Amino acid sequence: MRLSRYFLPVLKETPSEAQIVSHRYMLRAGMIKQQAAGIYSWLPMGFKVLRKIEDIIHEEQAKAGHIAMQMPTLQTADLWRESGRYDGYGEEMLRMQDRHGRDMLFSPTAEELFTDVFRSHVSSYKDLPLTLYQIQWKFRDEIRPRFGVMRGREFYMKDGYNFDLSKEDALHAYNRHLVSYLRTYERMGLQAIPMRADSGPIGGDDTHEFLVLAETGESEVFYDSEVTDLTFGDREIDFDSVEQCQAVLEEFTSRYARTDETHDEALFNQVPQERRRVARGIEVGQIFYFGTKYSDALGATVQGPDGKPTPVHMGSHGIGVSRLLGAIIEASHDDKGIIWPEGVTPFHCGIVNLKQGDEAADEACNALYASLSALGLEPLYDDRNERAGGKFATMDLIGLPWRITVGPRGLKNGVVEVTCRRTGENTEMPPEQAIAKIAEIYGKVAG
Repeated sequence: MRLSRYFLPVLKETPSEAQIVSHRYMLRAGMIKQQAAGIYSWLPMGFKVLRKIEDIIHEEQAKAGHIAMQMPTLQTADLWRESGRYDGYGEEMLRMQDRHGRDMLFSPTAEELFTDVFRSHVSSYKDLPLTLYQIQWKFRDEIRPRFGVMRGREFYMKDGYNFDLSKEDALHAYNRHLVSYLRTYERMGLQAIPMRADSGPIGGDDTHEFLVLAETGESEVFYDSEVTDLTFGDREIDFDSVEQCQAVLEEFTSRYARTDETHDEALFNQVPQERRRVARGIEVGQIFYFGTKYSDALGATVQGPDGKPTPVHMGSHGIGVSRLLGAIIEASHDDKGIIWPEGVTPFHCGIVNLKQGDEAADEACNALYASLSALGLEPLYDDRNERAGGKFATMDLIGLPWRITVGPRGLKNGVVEVTCRRTGENTEMPPEQAIAKIAEIYGKVAG
């Protein structure tokens, strides 16, 4: 993409309403625009990153054997009354009536809808196990929305639901989701720590939240510092293997890590003092096992091996997709702007032309742009008639992980400059070598 043809409304000044880093940089980098309290338009670059995050989630869900579908954003109140949650959910639920006087609601979550689909179409234990999920806009009428996309009223969320014949099978689904989420977050450049949490209005006894450590986190967290040394890496997992998934769960949850809602001071004090940590964290996902709570309420049964109706065991699994974007920025930035991890960057690298209109510089930039595009990469070429300082400031603000700088002086020596956004390290090399370096970083083969 040529920046002169892209819609990137960068702001030089920080809007007064922005209180935290991610909100400030998302507004300044032209990623979002507020339309109402807690409700945002996603501008092209913000939307592009949102889709990158969504694609990673879909890919990891597919690897775990989960099946995507789509539910409506508007639901009738009937199912919620049937489950007993309509009156008890609270004022965060946006309630309304249609023109016929029927009670409706804007989806804050979808346990009832998925359970209804299941009970309508699945009748035998032979069709189990089954996990369905969606990625959809949801609405919760926060009394005080703040911090941009971190605590908005409208938000984009992945929610999945497993249906199993027994508690044992459902707990394997729970473990499978924990493994899948660890892979998902690491691909986004995040370390998300699974912590014992409170189930809230979802219900259920077993639940873990995934939290990214950040000063602006809404939750106080208590943990053994050893958990921050754990990484999933590139290990291969058979998601059908109960033993492998259980082993990963035990590895990542055996050390103390809890939110303030479930913190146990006595247990925490058993951790060696030098490893005890108290910090703040941003919730980016949660998994639940809640047994037969919804299947009992909504009559979701299957014919068991003995021929008798058996309520299915269920769990739910959520990832805050739009919130993740803010969390990534909170975890990866400096005083100049965003620093995108390679896995979610909106463009793979930036190309900066130091002297637009210079024949040699224009030709070299166009050649770099064409070669990188031919490899299936997406460069952002700053071809504006703008001073060099302004171009560098824009690139630093929007946070592309790599930048190739082209100028007449370097070209006379046959080199361009490649800069790593995270470290600031600059390396001069021939244009062909720069192409090969960027291609290698993203797993492409340069010819």
